[in-house]
Order: sequence, then C-alpha cells, then structure tokens
Amino acid sequence: MSQTETEIATQPECWHRAVALAHRPDAPGVAELSRTGERVAVVGCGTSWFMAHAYAVLRESAGHGETDAFPASEMPAGRSYDRVVALTRSGTTTEVLEVLRRLRGVTPTVAVTADPATPVIELADAVAVLEFADETSVVQTRFATTELVFLRALLGEDLNQLAAQGTAALAEPLTDELLGAEEFTFLGSGWAYGVAQEAALKMREAAGAWTEAYPVMEYRHGPISITGPGRVAWWFGDPSGIPEGLPEEIARTGGRLVAFGRDPLADLVVVQRLAATLGAARGLDPDNPRHLTRSVILA
Repeated sequence: MSQTETEIATQPECWHRAVALAHRPDAPGVAELSRTGERVAVVGCGTSWFMAHAYAVLRESAGHGETDAFPASEMPAGRSYDRVVALTRSGTTTEVLEVLRRLRGVTPTVAVTADPATPVIELADAVAVLEFADETSVVQTRFATTELVFLRALLGEDLNQLAAQGTAALAEPLTDELLGAEEFTFLGSGWAYGVAQEAALKMREAAGAWTEAYPVMEYRHGPISITGPGRVAWWFGDPSGIPEGLPEEIARTGGRLVAFGRDPLADLVVVQRLAATLGAARGLDPDNPRHLTRSVILA
C-alpha cells in the first residue's frame, strides 16, 4: 500500500477533526475566516487553486460576501479586497508567498496550511494550521479535502453525514470498466466544478492518465466529442442536477456516465483511489509523480 493510499484512507477521520476545529471560536484563523460581508479573494496553486475555486463559490452562494478565486500567480495587483485567503499545504510555495509579501500591511490576509514551521506563518496576518491533515506524499489528497471541509464548516454547512459518505467511498468497488477506461472527463456545476478539476489533476499526477474537466453545461460545447466507447464522463454531485438529456447524449456516444451521487468530496475519494491504483498498475509511483515535487519553490 502506497503512502498516498494510506493518506487517502484517513480522510473521514481528518474531516471529523476539521469540523471540530471550525467549531472552536478561539482556534487560530477561525475568527478571521468566519467574518461575513467582506469582499474576499482566495489564492492557491495547483490543487489549492481548485479548492480555492470551490470555496469561493460556496462562500458567495451562501451569502457571506463577494468572493473571487485566483491562481496565486494571477492575483490582480490593483484590485481591492477586504481580505485575502491563501491556501497552501506546504506553506512554502513561491507564488503564494509573493502574494502575501505584496499585501503585507495593505490588505488583511489569512492562510490555511498544514505546516506550522514554514514562511507562511510569518507572512500572513492570521493562520489556521491543519497539521493533522499534513501529508508526506507529493500528491495532495487528505489535506485538500480537509481544508475544504474546514472552510465549509466555517460557512455553517451541516457536514454530519460527510464522514460516513467518505467511508462508503473508501469501500466503493473499482470496477473493470473504470480500471480499463482510456479517458475520463470530469463534470461539475457550481463549487463541484472545482472538485472536478481536482479529480482530473489527481488522475494526471498519480496515474499519468488522459483526463479533462469542464463545467457541465460547457461539456456539450465541444468536449463531448471526445467521449466514446471505453471512455467515461464522471459527474460530481446529486444526479438530479445532471442537465436534462445529457445522459442520453453520452449514451449515444458509446461512453459511460458515472454518477455516484454522494457529496462531491466523497466522490473525489473514489477518484483518488482509482488514480493511485491505475498508477501502480502502470508501474508509476503515486507517492512521487514524474517531474513533480511536494512544493514549487522558485529561485
């Protein structure tokens, strides 16, 4: 069992702990992240950018205030925000640290990280540390989902059933059809689109697989042409949210529509497991993907 698979399996327990931490008003970063009415930007790189996108949609749709998400390298220099939230597992990613340096003394910042002994601690005005969800694998799994659970709990979501759904996802059979698929297209709407992007990234990182991700309504505008026999279109979220007629259109291509119907984060667990399994079957090391490091630190 790879370290990545070990970390994937711990997610339900990490989610429990994240919800408990979010319910502690005195915990570092909780007060700053709980404020409503502020105009907020959320930044991150790679997986953290996709989690930033999901959180931004959730925060704004829940009525907590206008919220934008950017890759840290694309954060607009001249745009005004009440607060900037930085998501960074390692606390060392160059682009994230550059944003925090630029905003120091200008805009309040808060970071969510896994390591309390990294530069982000000194640069952000407030820091929430989810040290219990840190990872040794290069591929992010449990930290990404745990930070989003933490942020969702701060938005007031009822997440009492989420850990049980995560446990069910850990037991979900990986069918021969999934293990033998030659291409995956991940689909979502709203905040689940960020999760779909993360699913595609996990398959590319751990399995070297050909994957794409789209907002579901954009899938018809060209990307559906890639779907066919031996290929999968994977929906994140309640199946009732699948646009009318889309299942029939996918069936006509010869492809398969997958929709487990759990919370998108729980369904992401299935993709993480699939990516690690496919990577191992292809002779790859899911703990240390080709050309990647745990953090991108630029000279």
